[in-house]
Amino acid sequence: MVVVTKQMIKDIHSLNLKKYRDESGLFVAEGAKVVEDLLHLMRCKMLFATEEYFASLSYSIRSKVPDIEVVDASQLKKLSNLSTPRDVVAVFEKKTVATDVDELAGLPGKMLCLALDGVQDPGNLGTIIRLADWFGIEHIFASRDTADLYSPKVVQATMGAIARVAVHYVDLPCVLSRAAESGAAVYGTFLDGADMYVESLEHNGVIVMGNEGNGISREVSACVNHRLYIPPFPAGRATSESLNVAVATAVVCSEFRRRELK
Repeated sequence: MVVVTKQMIKDIHSLNLKKYRDESGLFVAEGAKVVEDLLHLMRCKMLFATEEYFASLSYSIRSKVPDIEVVDASQLKKLSNLSTPRDVVAVFEKKTVATDVDELAGLPGKMLCLALDGVQDPGNLGTIIRLADWFGIEHIFASRDTADLYSPKVVQATMGAIARVAVHYVDLPCVLSRAAESGAAVYGTFLDGADMYVESLEHNGVIVMGNEGNGISREVSACVNHRLYIPPFPAGRATSESLNVAVATAVVCSEFRRRELK
């Protein structure tokens, strides 16, 4: 078994910071479920694993990883960001995604997409990416002040969905305004919107979800051409002021996909 060096620990922990993730083009993933999903779809540069986990890897997977180190639990803990390390810590290359504004603005005319306006909690972002994967949404447009996709907490919360969902950090008003100009439906959730359960919903378009505290910004709301509201139940009863953004995303995406079944 390998003894983890101080340099190894320093290199892995440096990827907790966005600066070093951006410079290197790398990020860290932990835990069997997350890592196994990513191993099939993304390029792994280095993998630290317990003997039991290493034995579970197929030859085809092992052959894809240039550097595999077998370590014991105490060594793995030195590398891990988790309070209870989970068998494997891996370093992956970031995914390359489209950046052309015209190309991205054309997507909502062909499929259902999500847009995130300043979603800053890593757990919320990771959960939304996981939800997008569940509901077959392949593209998310994120404002540049949205949490970083590759931060450790986001990666863990996605449970591997980052391998299947493309997150594009963009000038959100620019992309959404061009999408709207091309005839795409741009939906947003507002307290003064129309009841989404009675409104007509198109199968294609983009659903905008706002910041945890402030909702959708003024600049982005100007691009929205369909204002929706998630009503409480029963109507008129005193309830919480609003839903968590990840919960609201689940409710809205579920309704859009339900309509497609009719």
